[in-house]
Amino acid sequence: MHRFLCRGCAWLAVTVGFSGQALAQTPALTWPEIRARFEATNPSLLAGLIGLDESRAAEITAYLRPNPTLTATGDQIGHNDNGKPFDDFLLTTSVSYLHERERKRELRRDSAQKATAIALSNQADLDRNLTFTLRGAFVQVLQAKTVLALARDNLTFFDQVLSVSRDRFQAGDIAQIDLDRLELQRVQYESDLQTADVNVRTSKIQLLMLLNDRTPVDEFDVTGPFDYAELTRPLDGLRQIALDLRPDLRAAIQAIDKAKSDHQLAIANGSTDPTFNVDAGLPGLSQVAQSYAPPLYEFVGVGVSVPLRIFDKNQGEKLRTQLDIGRNKRLTDVARAQVFRDVDSAYATIESTITLLRPYRTSYLTRATNVRDTVTFSYERGGASLLDFLQAQQDYRSVQLGYVNLVGTYLTAASQLNLAVGQEVIQ
Repeated sequence: MHRFLCRGCAWLAVTVGFSGQALAQTPALTWPEIRARFEATNPSLLAGLIGLDESRAAEITAYLRPNPTLTATGDQIGHNDNGKPFDDFLLTTSVSYLHERERKRELRRDSAQKATAIALSNQADLDRNLTFTLRGAFVQVLQAKTVLALARDNLTFFDQVLSVSRDRFQAGDIAQIDLDRLELQRVQYESDLQTADVNVRTSKIQLLMLLNDRTPVDEFDVTGPFDYAELTRPLDGLRQIALDLRPDLRAAIQAIDKAKSDHQLAIANGSTDPTFNVDAGLPGLSQVAQSYAPPLYEFVGVGVSVPLRIFDKNQGEKLRTQLDIGRNKRLTDVARAQVFRDVDSAYATIESTITLLRPYRTSYLTRATNVRDTVTFSYERGGASLLDFLQAQQDYRSVQLGYVNLVGTYLTAASQLNLAVGQEVIQ
């Protein structure tokens, strides 16, 4: 019995171990996967989609026809010669319908449809801006992970040197003060490691918030290239793409078209709409109208009423909508200028960052590594002083961190350029 229990416990331990290993090995998400999950779960984007449905519902309301009006009237109830109040009772019914002229209904529909088109462009612009924020958070995670890996490598390397230094101290090759200074210097690398770990967790929390995800931080990870590439597209080409694709500029242009439709609707609303009316006395319910000769049992009448718009011809709304056309044209000019400013600024930033990164890749990184390795080799054999070793290690750390931070700046500038253009021109 105990043997079976032990086997069961062992199997359970192995199962839990594999489960924990599978949980820890949750695959890291790439940028396309992060973006797809973001578009499916972000509350702001989902709320914007509901707003689009509301705008489409407003199109239905705008195109509704006026309802006819049914009126029933009971007349001639009161004192008569027979002493019967309902002897002369007359029941009449009427149906009236407002006829809208000058295509008012169609113009309302057109205005509502153009409002929906603007809402679609605004939703695309919201997606563009939120994607930039998401991309920035994604880059922050990659940068923090790279800094964390660098901090671990630095600490591992320093511990190796520290181990050799302890052996040298035991052999009497270095003084106690030199070993103590090395031991104290290790605190800096431990601090770098802890700070980098906190930054990784913080950046992951920020990314999870944008995804509206409650996954524990330890079970969430992302992956992707953390490097830079040379610009391959000219500035003029990026400007033209932005002019063609930027949703905020498209929304501004669509607003001009909608303002023109609203002005046409205001002119149409200045026209009068007749109301046609048909009334009848119902047979069998209406009594004989004694005053008519011959007596009138049933009757039908038609009529039309037209408002006398002496004082109101919608002049104020006509003027307002006319001015709104000019206002939207000026706003479109502002949006177009904003497009050029955004593209030029992002392009200049990314060009400047690439200029700074080139010497790191071609020279600085290699030189910093060579200097550190050479001084370390010399120090471990007594050919270099402790100060030379610490300075070389500090220079290596500064160069590596500078390169990582510049790559992060490049990726952020690339996201800014994608935002300015309106599509991902740099992955």
